Amino acid sequence: MEEDDFELDVETITLTDNVGRMIDCTIEHSFEAKGKDYVLLLPVDFPVEIIAWRGEEEEEEAVPVEDEQEIDQIFPIAKAVLEEQNLVLKRTAVTLTVEGELPELAEDGEFLEAGIEANGSGENAEEELQFLASFYSEEQEYGVYAPLDPFLILARVDERQQPQLLSEAELKEIEPLLPMIEEQLLEQFE
Repeated sequence: MEEDDFELDVETITLTDNVGRMIDCTIEHSFEAKGKDYVLLLPVDFPVEIIAWRGEEEEEEAVPVEDEQEIDQIFPIAKAVLEEQNLVLKRTAVTLTVEGELPELAEDGEFLEAGIEANGSGENAEEELQFLASFYSEEQEYGVYAPLDPFLILARVDERQQPQLLSEAELKEIEPLLPMIEEQLLEQFE
């Protein structure tokens, strides 16, 4: 049997956000906490972030674009730029994703280390991002980057066995358990 003929049969599940956007994911881990079932999901396509370079030239800083109106405005441009690399940008639930093969990681490749606010906690967590493309819109420079670390989505499983995004209140309730879950995941991958 040739390598190309072998395909691992992995179950995917679709998560839908409150505005109807969907994202296909695989279930990486499931657990029960406080009488509810939860899953950690890994997107099937590659998550990406659009970063805006804001400020004066010497003091420019990378700022993730999170404003929905700004994303709506620049999405067609980002999509066209990524299509030049045979990547399809998608407006999915939770995060933007790209379908296709990401460029090989080169040792001298362009990376960005960004301090991204973790879970609205006010604390910055360092994140390494791989550069994919850049573009301008109305004299504003943007870059599209893919996180190097896995992008996991925490969801609650409802009575119909469907994943549901957590509300802010649910996230705060389960947040103290996250370090223990992280330890379990690390043990699983060792």
